[in-house]
Amino acid sequence: QVQLVESGGGLVQAGASLRLSCTASEPSVSTYTMGWFRQAPGEEREFVASITESRGSTHYADFVKGRFAISRDNAKNTVYLQMNSLEPDDTAVYYCAGDWTPTGLRVGPQHWGQGTQVTVSS
Repeated sequence: QVQLVESGGGLVQAGASLRLSCTASEPSVSTYTMGWFRQAPGEEREFVASITESRGSTHYADFVKGRFAISRDNAKNTVYLQMNSLEPDDTAVYYCAGDWTPTGLRVGPQHWGQGTQVTVSS
């Protein structure tokens, strides 16, 4: 079972930046589509961004508005989410996820991390 461990969350002021990292326990994740989801208190978990395994094609939720960037370093089994111009509405637990396909990732990823809290104060 692949384990995903997120890090990099924290408390920041509006307008600040954070970079989240997600490190996998196995190099096999280099063949996965990886992504980030988030869940705010009282809300459903929602898709944030994804990156495919081969060409590294990226997809983002509309609310990202060009503020976030997902990337991966397969040599380090790590996926990143660079978040800029953070807003209070970005406050949530951010989860890393992985699946064999982009569709699988969006519908129901096989692998989830435990989440990292991001809090943005106004």
